[in-house]
Amino acid sequence: MNKFIGIVLLSITHSCFSFDCEKKMLIQQRPIIFNQERIHLTQEYQQQHYGIKKSVKIEPRMIVLHWTCIPSLENTLRVFNSPTFPTNSPRTKELPGLLNVSSHYVVDRDGAIYQLMPDDWMARHVIGLNHYAIGIENIGGKDSIDDLTPAQVRANAFLTCYLKKKYPNINYLIGHNDYLKFKNSPLWLEKDPAYQTDKTDPGPTFVDKVHRLSDTNLARAPVSEP
Repeated sequence: MNKFIGIVLLSITHSCFSFDCEKKMLIQQRPIIFNQERIHLTQEYQQQHYGIKKSVKIEPRMIVLHWTCIPSLENTLRVFNSPTFPTNSPRTKELPGLLNVSSHYVVDRDGAIYQLMPDDWMARHVIGLNHYAIGIENIGGKDSIDDLTPAQVRANAFLTCYLKKKYPNINYLIGHNDYLKFKNSPLWLEKDPAYQTDKTDPGPTFVDKVHRLSDTNLARAPVSEP
């Protein structure tokens, strides 16, 4: 009897939390400005930080999850839209240079997915790894509080499956909080050893949930920072 109950509970649990990677979700297009100015600034960033100056196209090897710290989709899009980083921003010391920050995807609180730019073009979202990383921003995390939603977990799991299928060479799924663990990795190209910032987003709990739900066997970040 107890064994039967255990099997039933396991079945119910699996049905509640199972995820079908083949079930499509809508990806809405909300393109940010990626004009010749942004292309030029991206190439300048590559030259300054990586010692290379080439096409803005990348070869995706990893997915990096973030939260925005901005509570709304529209404000997030407004921040990302300009090709240039605001000179009056309080983050100019943290993020030097003219190229504005950006991300390939943004996931709203209700799980709605928005694509902002081609996912094989370089976005400025993670120091040292931009040239290999697709960024997914999640609306939330204001005041560094982990308030991301179950709908966002599912949307991130879908994007993970979708992107792994689209780019088979993607091998890693990490949180922004883990990026410094790649400093001794062949993937790391940052030339300035002092150019780094401490990140806590989106935190291990959210990343773990996306890993479990997507079940793509993508690697996590190395165990410890160098």
